[in-house]
Amino acid sequence: MEPNTISRIREELALNADEKTKNSSSRFFKEEVYCYGVKTAIVGRIAKNYFNEMKSEGKKEIFDLCEELFRSDYCEEAFIAAYWAYMVRNDYSEDDFFTFERWVENYVNNWAKCDSLCNHAVGSFIEKFPKHMENLKLWALSDNMWLRRAAAVTLVLPARKGNFLKDVFEISDLLLKDKEDLVQKGYGWMLKEASKPHTQEVFEYVMSNKKEMPRTALRYAIEKMPPDLKARAMEKDWKK
Repeated sequence: MEPNTISRIREELALNADEKTKNSSSRFFKEEVYCYGVKTAIVGRIAKNYFNEMKSEGKKEIFDLCEELFRSDYCEEAFIAAYWAYMVRNDYSEDDFFTFERWVENYVNNWAKCDSLCNHAVGSFIEKFPKHMENLKLWALSDNMWLRRAAAVTLVLPARKGNFLKDVFEISDLLLKDKEDLVQKGYGWMLKEASKPHTQEVFEYVMSNKKEMPRTALRYAIEKMPPDLKARAMEKDWKK
Protein backbone atom coordinates (compact mmCIF):
# COMPACT_ATOMS: atom_id res chain seq x y z
CA MET A 1 0.00 0.00 0.00
CA GLU A 2 1.21 3.48 -0.83
CA PRO A 3 2.16 5.39 2.34
CA ASN A 4 0.28 8.48 1.15
CA THR A 5 -3.01 6.80 0.20
CA ILE A 6 -5.16 9.23 2.20
CA SER A 7 -3.37 12.28 0.79
CA ARG A 8 -3.85 10.99 -2.75
CA ILE A 9 -7.55 10.39 -2.14
CA ARG A 10 -8.01 13.90 -0.76
CA GLU A 11 -6.17 15.35 -3.72
CA GLU A 12 -8.39 13.45 -6.15
CA LEU A 13 -11.55 14.49 -4.32
CA ALA A 14 -10.48 18.14 -4.41
CA LEU A 15 -9.76 17.91 -8.14
CA ASN A 16 -13.23 16.48 -8.82
CA ALA A 17 -15.14 18.96 -6.66
CA ASP A 18 -17.53 21.49 -8.09
CA GLU A 19 -19.54 24.27 -6.42
CA LYS A 20 -22.88 23.23 -7.90
CA THR A 21 -22.63 19.73 -6.40
CA LYS A 22 -21.41 21.19 -3.10
CA ASN A 23 -24.33 23.59 -2.86
CA SER A 24 -26.91 20.98 -3.83
CA SER A 25 -25.47 18.49 -1.30
CA SER A 26 -25.96 20.88 1.62
CA ARG A 27 -29.69 21.16 0.87
CA PHE A 28 -30.22 17.52 1.85
CA PHE A 29 -29.21 18.09 5.48
CA LYS A 30 -30.55 20.05 8.43
CA GLU A 31 -27.10 19.94 10.01
CA GLU A 32 -24.03 21.80 8.82
CA VAL A 33 -22.07 19.37 6.65
CA TYR A 34 -18.59 19.33 5.21
CA CYS A 35 -18.48 18.25 1.58
CA TYR A 36 -15.96 18.63 -1.22
CA GLY A 37 -18.80 18.70 -3.72
CA VAL A 38 -18.00 15.51 -5.66
CA LYS A 39 -20.73 13.59 -7.47
CA THR A 40 -21.65 10.26 -5.87
CA ALA A 41 -20.65 8.19 -8.91
CA ILE A 42 -17.17 9.73 -8.90
CA VAL A 43 -16.76 9.15 -5.14
CA GLY A 44 -17.77 5.51 -5.71
CA ARG A 45 -15.20 5.13 -8.47
CA ILE A 46 -12.46 6.63 -6.28
CA ALA A 47 -13.43 4.33 -3.38
CA LYS A 48 -13.29 1.27 -5.65
CA ASN A 49 -10.02 2.20 -7.35
CA TYR A 50 -8.15 2.76 -4.11
CA PHE A 51 -9.60 -0.35 -2.50
CA ASN A 52 -8.33 -2.39 -5.45
CA GLU A 53 -4.85 -1.02 -4.74
CA MET A 54 -4.88 -2.16 -1.14
CA LYS A 55 -7.22 -5.16 -0.95
CA SER A 56 -4.27 -7.41 -0.12
CA GLU A 57 -3.82 -5.46 3.13
CA GLY A 58 -5.18 -6.84 6.38
CA LYS A 59 -8.48 -5.73 7.85
CA LYS A 60 -6.75 -3.86 10.66
CA GLU A 61 -4.77 -1.70 8.24
CA ILE A 62 -7.90 -0.98 6.20
CA PHE A 63 -9.92 -0.14 9.32
CA ASP A 64 -7.14 2.23 10.44
CA LEU A 65 -7.47 4.07 7.13
CA CYS A 66 -11.26 4.11 7.51
CA GLU A 67 -10.81 5.73 10.91
CA GLU A 68 -8.61 8.43 9.41
CA LEU A 69 -11.16 9.13 6.69
CA PHE A 70 -14.06 9.29 9.15
CA ARG A 71 -12.09 11.65 11.36
CA SER A 72 -11.93 14.29 8.62
CA ASP A 73 -15.71 14.88 8.90
CA TYR A 74 -16.09 15.17 5.11
CA CYS A 75 -19.10 13.33 3.68
CA GLU A 76 -17.19 11.94 0.71
CA GLU A 77 -14.40 10.56 2.91
CA ALA A 78 -16.98 8.93 5.19
CA PHE A 79 -18.60 7.32 2.13
CA ILE A 80 -15.24 5.86 1.09
CA ALA A 81 -14.59 4.59 4.63
CA ALA A 82 -18.02 2.94 4.76
CA TYR A 83 -17.43 1.29 1.37
CA TRP A 84 -14.04 -0.08 2.44
CA ALA A 85 -15.48 -1.35 5.75
CA TYR A 86 -18.12 -3.27 3.80
CA MET A 87 -15.60 -4.66 1.31
CA VAL A 88 -13.76 -6.55 4.08
CA ARG A 89 -17.00 -8.15 5.36
CA ASN A 90 -15.66 -11.68 4.78
CA ASP A 91 -13.01 -10.96 7.41
CA TYR A 92 -15.31 -9.57 10.10
CA SER A 93 -14.84 -10.88 13.62
CA GLU A 94 -17.20 -10.44 16.55
CA ASP A 95 -15.29 -7.61 18.19
CA ASP A 96 -15.72 -5.47 15.06
CA PHE A 97 -19.17 -4.58 16.38
CA PHE A 98 -17.53 -2.29 18.91
CA THR A 99 -15.44 -0.62 16.22
CA PHE A 100 -18.62 0.11 14.27
CA GLU A 101 -20.31 1.34 17.44
CA ARG A 102 -17.43 3.73 18.15
CA TRP A 103 -17.51 5.04 14.59
CA VAL A 104 -21.23 5.78 14.83
CA GLU A 105 -20.81 7.44 18.23
CA ASN A 106 -17.80 9.55 17.29
CA TYR A 107 -18.04 10.28 13.57
CA VAL A 108 -21.64 9.96 12.38
CA ASN A 109 -23.38 13.34 12.44
CA ASN A 110 -25.84 13.17 9.54
CA TRP A 111 -28.18 10.62 7.98
CA ALA A 112 -25.96 9.96 4.94
CA LYS A 113 -22.97 8.89 7.04
CA CYS A 114 -25.27 6.79 9.22
CA ASP A 115 -26.90 5.00 6.31
CA SER A 116 -23.80 4.44 4.17
CA LEU A 117 -22.03 2.73 7.09
CA CYS A 118 -24.97 0.87 8.63
CA ASN A 119 -26.96 -0.31 5.60
CA HIS A 120 -24.03 -2.30 4.28
CA ALA A 121 -21.15 -2.85 6.71
CA VAL A 122 -23.09 -3.10 9.97
CA GLY A 123 -26.01 -4.88 8.29
CA SER A 124 -23.64 -7.52 6.90
CA PHE A 125 -22.02 -7.86 10.32
CA ILE A 126 -25.38 -8.56 11.99
CA GLU A 127 -26.22 -11.17 9.34
CA LYS A 128 -22.90 -12.87 10.08
CA PHE A 129 -23.11 -12.54 13.88
CA PRO A 130 -26.83 -12.32 14.73
CA LYS A 131 -26.21 -12.70 18.45
CA HIS A 132 -25.10 -9.06 18.38
CA MET A 133 -28.70 -8.11 17.64
CA GLU A 134 -29.05 -7.57 21.39
CA ASN A 135 -26.29 -4.94 21.24
CA LEU A 136 -28.08 -3.33 18.30
CA LYS A 137 -31.21 -3.03 20.44
CA LEU A 138 -29.16 -1.16 23.04
CA TRP A 139 -28.40 1.41 20.33
CA ALA A 140 -32.15 2.02 20.11
CA LEU A 141 -32.07 3.10 23.77
CA SER A 142 -29.12 5.47 23.36
CA ASP A 143 -29.23 9.22 24.00
CA ASN A 144 -27.34 9.56 20.70
CA MET A 145 -29.92 9.97 17.92
CA TRP A 146 -27.51 8.59 15.31
CA LEU A 147 -27.13 5.34 17.26
CA ARG A 148 -30.92 5.15 17.45
CA ARG A 149 -31.30 5.67 13.69
CA ALA A 150 -28.43 3.20 13.15
CA ALA A 151 -30.32 0.52 15.11
CA ALA A 152 -33.06 0.68 12.48
CA VAL A 153 -31.21 1.31 9.23
CA THR A 154 -28.78 -1.54 9.97
CA LEU A 155 -31.72 -3.90 9.38
CA VAL A 156 -33.01 -2.28 6.18
CA LEU A 157 -31.33 -4.74 3.79
CA PRO A 158 -31.79 -7.87 5.95
CA ALA A 159 -35.47 -6.90 6.37
CA ARG A 160 -35.86 -6.56 2.60
CA LYS A 161 -34.73 -10.20 2.33
CA GLY A 162 -37.36 -11.24 4.86
CA ASN A 163 -34.93 -11.74 7.75
CA PHE A 164 -35.12 -10.77 11.43
CA LEU A 165 -38.82 -9.81 11.43
CA LYS A 166 -39.17 -10.32 15.20
CA ASP A 167 -36.18 -8.04 15.77
CA VAL A 168 -37.52 -5.45 13.31
CA PHE A 169 -40.67 -5.23 15.44
CA GLU A 170 -38.72 -5.13 18.71
CA ILE A 171 -36.53 -2.27 17.48
CA SER A 172 -39.63 -0.47 16.18
CA ASP A 173 -41.19 -0.86 19.64
CA LEU A 174 -38.13 0.75 21.22
CA LEU A 175 -38.17 3.65 18.75
CA LEU A 176 -41.96 3.93 18.41
CA LYS A 177 -42.43 7.33 20.09
CA ASP A 178 -39.02 8.80 19.27
CA LYS A 179 -39.22 12.58 18.86
CA GLU A 180 -36.46 12.85 16.25
CA ASP A 181 -37.74 13.06 12.68
CA LEU A 182 -34.70 11.22 11.28
CA VAL A 183 -35.16 8.36 13.75
CA GLN A 184 -38.85 8.11 12.84
CA LYS A 185 -37.89 7.96 9.16
CA GLY A 186 -35.24 5.33 9.97
CA TYR A 187 -37.56 2.85 11.64
CA GLY A 188 -40.35 3.64 9.17
CA TRP A 189 -37.94 2.74 6.36
CA MET A 190 -37.00 -0.51 8.11
CA LEU A 191 -40.70 -1.43 8.41
CA LYS A 192 -41.30 -0.51 4.76
CA GLU A 193 -38.55 -2.92 3.66
CA ALA A 194 -39.89 -5.65 5.96
CA SER A 195 -43.35 -5.12 4.46
CA LYS A 196 -42.17 -6.27 1.03
CA PRO A 197 -41.74 -9.94 2.04
CA HIS A 198 -44.05 -9.70 5.11
CA THR A 199 -46.88 -7.39 4.06
CA GLN A 200 -49.59 -8.74 6.33
CA GLU A 201 -47.41 -8.96 9.44
CA VAL A 202 -46.13 -5.39 9.06
CA PHE A 203 -49.66 -4.14 8.31
CA GLU A 204 -50.91 -5.75 11.52
CA TYR A 205 -48.00 -4.22 13.44
CA VAL A 206 -48.81 -0.75 12.06
CA MET A 207 -52.53 -1.11 12.79
CA SER A 208 -51.89 -2.14 16.39
CA ASN A 209 -49.44 0.73 16.97
CA LYS A 210 -50.67 3.57 14.79
CA LYS A 211 -52.25 5.53 17.65
CA GLU A 212 -48.77 5.97 19.11
CA MET A 213 -46.74 5.98 15.89
CA PRO A 214 -45.73 9.41 14.58
CA ARG A 215 -47.19 10.33 11.19
CA THR A 216 -43.75 10.34 9.54
CA ALA A 217 -42.95 6.77 10.60
CA LEU A 218 -46.41 5.52 9.61
CA ARG A 219 -46.22 7.00 6.13
CA TYR A 220 -42.81 5.47 5.52
CA ALA A 221 -43.93 2.08 6.85
CA ILE A 222 -46.99 1.75 4.59
CA GLU A 223 -45.52 3.32 1.45
CA LYS A 224 -45.17 0.05 -0.51
CA MET A 225 -48.31 -1.65 0.72
CA PRO A 226 -51.26 -2.39 -1.59
CA PRO A 227 -53.71 0.55 -1.89
CA ASP A 228 -56.45 -1.17 0.14
CA LEU A 229 -54.14 -1.78 3.12
CA LYS A 230 -52.67 1.69 2.83
CA ALA A 231 -56.17 3.21 2.89
CA ARG A 232 -57.10 1.19 5.98
CA ALA A 233 -53.94 2.28 7.75
CA MET A 234 -54.79 5.92 7.01
CA GLU A 235 -58.46 5.67 8.03
CA LYS A 236 -58.29 7.24 11.49
CA ASP A 237 -56.27 10.06 12.95
CA TRP A 238 -53.00 9.11 14.52
CA LYS A 239 -50.75 10.87 16.98
CA LYS A 240 -48.67 13.63 15.40
